[in-house]
This record gives sequence, C-alpha cells and structure tokens, in this order.
Amino acid sequence: MLFRLPSEEELTDKKLNEFIAKHDAECAFRFKRLKDAYETDYQIFHQKPKPNYKPDNRIAVNFAKYTVDTFNGFFIGNPIKISVDDDATDNIKKYVELLDQYNDQDDNNAELSKICCIYGKGYEMYYVDELGNIGITYLTPFDAFMIYDDSVLCRERYFVRLYIDSNDVLHGSVSDAEKVRWFTQKGKLIWEEEEKIHGFDGVPATEYVENKERTCIFEPAMSMIDAYNKAISEKANDVDYFADAYMKILGATLDDDDIEHIRDNRIINFDEDADRLIVDFLQKPDGDTTQEHLIDRLEKLIFQISMVANISDENFGTSSGIAMKYKLQGMSNLAKTKERKFTSGMNRRYKLIFSNPVSGMKEDDWVKLHYHFTPNIPSNVLEESQIAGNLEGIVSQETQLGVLSVVDNVQGEIDRIQQEENQKAEYTVLGRNENSILEMITIIKEYAERNGEEPVDVFNKILGEGVNGNEE
Repeated sequence: MLFRLPSEEELTDKKLNEFIAKHDAECAFRFKRLKDAYETDYQIFHQKPKPNYKPDNRIAVNFAKYTVDTFNGFFIGNPIKISVDDDATDNIKKYVELLDQYNDQDDNNAELSKICCIYGKGYEMYYVDELGNIGITYLTPFDAFMIYDDSVLCRERYFVRLYIDSNDVLHGSVSDAEKVRWFTQKGKLIWEEEEKIHGFDGVPATEYVENKERTCIFEPAMSMIDAYNKAISEKANDVDYFADAYMKILGATLDDDDIEHIRDNRIINFDEDADRLIVDFLQKPDGDTTQEHLIDRLEKLIFQISMVANISDENFGTSSGIAMKYKLQGMSNLAKTKERKFTSGMNRRYKLIFSNPVSGMKEDDWVKLHYHFTPNIPSNVLEESQIAGNLEGIVSQETQLGVLSVVDNVQGEIDRIQQEENQKAEYTVLGRNENSILEMITIIKEYAERNGEEPVDVFNKILGEGVNGNEE
C-alpha cells in the first residue's frame, strides 16, 4: 500500500490521522500476520480445541523463518563492498568508511534486508546526533511509513515515525524536505512548539523494498505453510490414535478383574470356544500414504513458490559446479532483483548524507560510489584459482581477481600486489649492486697481488686519492 498526497496539498491534521488509521489497519491485518509467521505463531495454534477424547496435537514447521534466514544469508551474508571512482579524492573513501564504521552499517544493512524479506519493505532514517555526527538507523513498517506525491515519479513528501510509550499514548514525528516536527495523539494531534531543521536536501529517510510489489519472500506460500502445519498435526493425531486404539472382545463376557488382568499383564486366555471368540483392536481407515504424499507435495511447493533453495535437503550438498548453480538459480534471480532495489536505496542514502553540511562532502560526490554484492555461495577455491589463472592476459587484473572469493577488496589486493612487486624490484637492484661491489673488491685484490701493492693503495688510486690511506 502506497500513501499518496498531491504535491499541491499540504499535510493537515485530518489527512495525517487518515494516514495513521490506514497504517494501523495494514499493520493489524497484514504485517502482524507476517511477523507472527516468522516468529512461529501460526493459525494452527489458534484453531478451536477438539473434544477431550480426541488427540489434539498442534505442530508448526516454520518455513517462513527458514526461507527468510536462508535467503537473507545468501543475499547479504557477505557484507556489501563500496568502491570509489579512481579519479575521486581519498576523502570520499575515508568518510564513507568512517560513516559505515560509526553506524555499524554492515549490521544495519543485514537487519534492513531481513525486514524487507519479512514485510516486503523497510525504512532507513538519517539524523544528526548529539555529537554532531550523522546517524543511520533502520525501522520496520510497524514503526513508520512514507507519504509520496501522486506523480509518476512518486517523490517522497513526508516521513512519519510512530511509537507508543508505556502509557499506551501514541507519539510520532513528521519530517519533510526541510524540518522535523513532533506530535502526540490524545484524541487529537497535539504538536510540540519546537521544530528542527534537519539539514538534509530532501526527506531524511529511505524506503527499501523487496520488489516492486512490496511482497515478502514467503507471502505467496503462506496458505501452503498453513496447510502443511494442519496436515502434519493431523498426522501426529493419527499416531496418538493408533497408540491408544480400543480392544474389542466378542464371544466372551469379562468382568472388571479380567479386564484389569489383561491390561496389566497383557495376557489373553479364555475357556470359551475359540471359533466363536474374536479379539482384536478397533481400527479406523489408514490414510498414511495419502498424508505422506500431501506433506511431501506441500513441502516441495513451498520451496518452489518462495523460490528459495532447500539447502538442508540431503541431495543438495552432493551437487557441485554448474548443478549447484542451477539449483540456486531461482534464489539468484530473487537476489538480483533485490540487489537493484537495494542499490537504489543506497544511492538515496548517500545522496542525502552528502547533502548535509556536517558530512563535509560535495553534494554530487555520491555518484562516485559503487556497490558490490557477493552472494554467499559455498566456493571451490581450487576451481576459482584455475579459472583466474586461465584468464591471465585475456581480461584486466581487476576482473581476474574478482573471480576469487577469497579476495574481499579487489582494488586493495591490486595495490598490495603492486607494492610487493616494487619491493622485489628494489631487492633485485640492491642484490645486483652488492654483487658488483664484491666483484670489484676481488679485482682490486688480484691487481694488488700482481703488482706487490696493498689493496687499500690500489683502491685510493682508483678514487683519485679521494680517501685517506687507512683501511676504512
């Protein structure tokens, strides 16, 4: 759901209350269901209880958490690397490293990505903290929403952050392109007198999305997850039923003592005619095969529809090379889509931050940043090294080193290789000079012996009497 407000219309208290009401409805009827699924609170636990004489197992297999954590680890298990254009100043690279380190941005990125996986979207907010540094924090859709204009470009107009205090009173803030205002909802909106200029060139927040439709990764498979939980719970009920099946005895009359003796000693012995005697257990129709087929089919479809690989499957680990890539193809497609959306959000992040005077950067320096996403795939270093070796002389050194998963920073690795080559060249030159000096000393000694002179005197002659006659 997008909240839209025409560009020529101001955000009044009435409009803001309408948006807050719509946001509350979306949280109650959609986001809470997704959050409960991730936290293993499924419909199976809220169904009407069965009669006391019937087994009533409630089992939930948390496919939602599995798919989210698996895909999030695949997408951002390796932190995002940021490189800077060659013609950019070192100040840009140093500031980005300082900014990310100051805000623990690797962790922020991972949490923001997980929020998008669960809810289909998430938010990032920017501010200047009490130390005068730019801060970055992430928010879930429960905590905030963005208001856009009604143009084709969907420009950000307002960012609304909400929270409820210990007295269940709603508080919030509204940020536009210039300032931040705070309010409290007590029957009506009560605005604080203080307003603050935030210093960013635009609304100081970014909405990150999982995809254009803003659907979470397991949302298309939710009905199948509920069906799976119901099927496996009924399967457990059947196991309990067969464990406590009723015994029927026809052709003999038993008193209480006989029944207790059979139950305790598990021995059946009757004097009656065996032809008329029937002893067995009551059984209901066995649907084990049907249940197993349903459970297997649902499990397979859940992973197919969510497009996340079941890496726990016993056959998955035996695959390698191109077979492994084919099994991960669906997840790779999702990751590529999310990578483009995440790149768009990060462009807005640094564009806003660089526009703030506190950063000390030029407003257009953000275009010199480039983001590199590395899927977290098990790698065969030997195979990668062979591929990299075969690329020698065909591609650039940067592309060649980019094949190796063990190289975290390609440009840094190139710099270290160049430094090592320079050191080797210096050692080679020093070694050659040392050999030349030794050869010269040997020649001087041989000349002195042939002419009956001291080597020092010969050396002084060579230097044109430039040194004293001592051995030094």
